[in-house]
Amino acid sequence: MSTTTTPAPGRSVPGPGGPGGPATAPRVVRQRRRRPGLIALSVALIAAGGLSGALLFTASGQRTAVLVVVRDVPVGAAIADADLAPASLALDPAVKAVPVARKSELVGQRAAVALKAGALLSPGQVTSVSLVKAGEQVVGVALKPSQLPASRIAPGQKVLIVSTPDANQAAAAGKAGETPGAPKTLPATVVAVGAPAPATGVVVVDVAVPATDGPPLAARVATGAIALILASQDGS
Repeated sequence: MSTTTTPAPGRSVPGPGGPGGPATAPRVVRQRRRRPGLIALSVALIAAGGLSGALLFTASGQRTAVLVVVRDVPVGAAIADADLAPASLALDPAVKAVPVARKSELVGQRAAVALKAGALLSPGQVTSVSLVKAGEQVVGVALKPSQLPASRIAPGQKVLIVSTPDANQAAAAGKAGETPGAPKTLPATVVAVGAPAPATGVVVVDVAVPATDGPPLAARVATGAIALILASQDGS
């Protein structure tokens, strides 16, 4: 019985007694066994990853219409319609913002803190209570750095306006042998604080005082014989 060997493509089989070695045996290609369970698991993982990504994209894309400040509003000032504008933002649930629907409620109320343009408005930054009460007047007190504390003065703080004797009064009292009494003080509430003057460092502090004390305080401020001190926590 004779056996016929099929030569590999592109390779000749030398005949008996011819040059070269023996013929190369044909290669056997094994087929990989498919595992349906592994394929199904891979498909399930890919689908789960795509679903998670879609849910994350949807959640991050949810936006809320809220109010932002578009113009600076000093503390205690009334909020105008043009001070606020709507914005659509994706916010964390922990962020407290004011919905656009409440804009009409806020117009006319006052800023509890200084509002800066571009900032997100939060409910605690707006108040319906004015720093200037009925029967009070606002007086601007110009103070040199030596006439006020180094501590930061902020709107809403309780202060005492102290009348200080000028040099001529002190000299006259000394010659007469008089013992100077306790300086006069006037309780007040800080309404606004200006920026220090570049050359002198003078700061103008607006304070609210009873209407009967407004004119005398303004006259005293004009002399420069005045100082400001912080009152205690309870305002006494």
